[in-house]
Amino acid sequence: MQQYTITRRTFVGGVLGSVAVGMGGVATGSATAQQSATAPSTLASVLQPVIPRWRGFNLLERFSSDWSGKDPFRESDFQAAKEWGFNFFRIPMDYRYWGSSKDYFEIREADLAEIDRVVELGRQYGIHINLNFHRAPGYCVNEPKEPTVLWEDAKAMDACEKHWGHFARRFKGRPNSELSFNLLNEPGDAVKVGDYERFARLMVAAIRREDEGRLIVVDGLKWGQAPAWGLWPLGVVQSGRGYGPFGLTHFKASWVKGSDTWSVPTWPGDGWDKARLEREYVAPWRQFASRGGTVHIGEFGCFNRTRHAVALAWMKDLMALWNAQGWGWALWNLRGAFGVADSDREDAVYEDYKGMKLDRAMLEILRGQ
Repeated sequence: MQQYTITRRTFVGGVLGSVAVGMGGVATGSATAQQSATAPSTLASVLQPVIPRWRGFNLLERFSSDWSGKDPFRESDFQAAKEWGFNFFRIPMDYRYWGSSKDYFEIREADLAEIDRVVELGRQYGIHINLNFHRAPGYCVNEPKEPTVLWEDAKAMDACEKHWGHFARRFKGRPNSELSFNLLNEPGDAVKVGDYERFARLMVAAIRREDEGRLIVVDGLKWGQAPAWGLWPLGVVQSGRGYGPFGLTHFKASWVKGSDTWSVPTWPGDGWDKARLEREYVAPWRQFASRGGTVHIGEFGCFNRTRHAVALAWMKDLMALWNAQGWGWALWNLRGAFGVADSDREDAVYEDYKGMKLDRAMLEILRGQ
């Protein structure tokens, strides 16, 4: 059975057991980690989580109440992922599906039934479910802007604690092999390190008051591109990103201003190659992992306007770098413009697969890494 180490306790399938000394590559030193995005010289003696090499996809049925309807999660996605050999789904969620931007504290129980269902589907198919607040009261990387700013509004912060506490109670008893919580999607460049660390500490405390052993994931700083070293004492997984170089992965993306004027991406090209990917996007996380930190790549992918052959060549190089480190990952998305199916690439060859148009060439790269 998969073993998980969280803070100073060992959990097997979510059940408290004995401490396994040395598990997770514990670094010893000062009792307080440096409050900085850079690597501290010493780290608190806190065991970091040990997780499987989760590989899979983001499912977007509850990603945005502005852009999506209320369609149920598709069981066929679970069937396909299981058949392909994947074991992980990240579920980006918009709190407005069960709450309200007019009353941050509102929670409509009936509207959480679909979240219950996706967790249960994960259990049935042996696929780990990672629940993520993509939009939380007071913060989201996407438009529209929230009515308040999470870091400046005590009510928004209190509401986030309430929502995560509610989730912790709701799913208490689900083993960590089946379920984890991802606190907030991608704190941006404008988010101060101290503000993000304060948020994470409050959310972790709110969750662990209800469910002491719940496995928790935090996105890294700078849109998930840099480890948050100051969160080391929390004993959490840290989640990175794989969207570099941005000129390749988001070429002609409608929501990125000016992207339609960028030069046509090539790979390697425009000063980018596998070695630069390693230096700029892998090395910071490799340093974190080398100190005993636990890394998972929560999102990556390439928008469908980049030529198919270029996207595949880039993907193969990036994933080879992650594979060398033993890191898992989740493609954004399974079905859609970044995905392995129904991506509407003009130059890709698709095959019919259980009602989807499958990009077999991309799938085989994913399966090989």
